[in-house]
Amino acid sequence: MGRSASRLAAQTVRVLPRKRLSRALGRLTSARAPHAVVDAAVRAFVRVYDVDLSEVDMPAGGFRSFDEFFTRRLVEGARVVDPDPRALVSPADGRVEDLGRISLGGELVVKGKPYTVADLLTDESEAARYEGGDYFIVYLSPRDYHRVHAPTCGDVQYVRYVPGTLFPVNRIGTDHIPQLFARNERLAIVQESVVHGRVTTIMVGAIGVGRIGLSFDEVQTNRGDAPGVRSYADAPIPRDRGEELGVFHMGSTAIVLTPPECELRIVASAGASIRMGECLAVGGVG
Repeated sequence: MGRSASRLAAQTVRVLPRKRLSRALGRLTSARAPHAVVDAAVRAFVRVYDVDLSEVDMPAGGFRSFDEFFTRRLVEGARVVDPDPRALVSPADGRVEDLGRISLGGELVVKGKPYTVADLLTDESEAARYEGGDYFIVYLSPRDYHRVHAPTCGDVQYVRYVPGTLFPVNRIGTDHIPQLFARNERLAIVQESVVHGRVTTIMVGAIGVGRIGLSFDEVQTNRGDAPGVRSYADAPIPRDRGEELGVFHMGSTAIVLTPPECELRIVASAGASIRMGECLAVGGVG
């Protein structure tokens, strides 16, 4: 899509009732339909986006809805987590949209555009923990596996549900929607890791179905659940590297933030394709 067409698409998206449309699409894709209808929709999607079905854990009897296909699980062994315990691994399949150092002022740059950690987390004191640390942004295209996994080994201490709107997170959004990732709905999942310190994985929603779910809590975005912080301090949730954190029902983008005391050697490259469990960076605290 050329820049003029992309700009026109962005202007069109701005005036749409994006969240209502996303919820309506969510109801449609989650509805059970005759197998012939679901199979036809899946075949068309696989053909257009070149989805590799050989690695999919197919449910007995086939998929009962399009959403069940989109949130598909993989067969055991389809993804291998880097064996180095000091490896910070990709939380998802996709493309490394950007990565680098967070400035001492808490700023990071995505596709040449500045953001602040405070804007992403909506919490100044929590954002300050990441000043001078590192960030990694993984964009999931429609063809990708859409479950998100822990980039580090550590207990989940709390989750922050940040309400917002739902713009596209493809080139239409990143090129033409200012502060895109700080405007879309998102879940920030905080792990305390002995190896990497306090690591936050942000799951950013997008127009479409626009719903994000967790694997350890019933909260979901874009369906009326109350935003805010959900604490698990009394019963932290253990997650090893590569264990599931949540799932995108359409969309989107995963952002990983690490603190400055975690000294990392970055091995991933911006623009490169990556799979869940592959190494982003190596290092740790102390």
